[in-house]
Amino acid sequence: MIPGALRALMVTALGEISSQGLDGDHHFYITYHTTHDGVEMPDQLRAQYPETITIVLQHEFWDLVVEDQGFSVSLAFNGVPHQLAVPFDAVIGFADPSVNFGIQFNTPQGERKAEPAPRPIDEAPADSTSKSEADIDSLERKPGDVVTLDQFRKK
Repeated sequence: MIPGALRALMVTALGEISSQGLDGDHHFYITYHTTHDGVEMPDQLRAQYPETITIVLQHEFWDLVVEDQGFSVSLAFNGVPHQLAVPFDAVIGFADPSVNFGIQFNTPQGERKAEPAPRPIDEAPADSTSKSEADIDSLERKPGDVVTLDQFRKK
């Protein structure tokens, strides 16, 4: 509920500046995943920013269009204008430093490799076990017990 409301706040702010322009010292920093599905940006920028990029909407931006699923904007990078399209789901950070406001979104970058399941604490590794691991595994434990490792530390 809260993440959705914060994302709606960002969408509203972008919609207002697309129709009315920026007011006073306001400017926005928007950080997003460059590899997210639906992100459109020039290949040379993607090569420079292979995972994330932070763009600034302040002086040199044009053609900001805010739609239901994302926004598009033209920005100047080293004086060269480029068109970007960003789905809102790709955005991981939004800030307006002029009013000390910022939010971060927990947006997954995409498919990640599955990590091996953690080994249960009572299960010894199959390949090799050091003496201290064997001693620790042989301790009788009950759920909620605290095990101190002081006896196994080198002095």
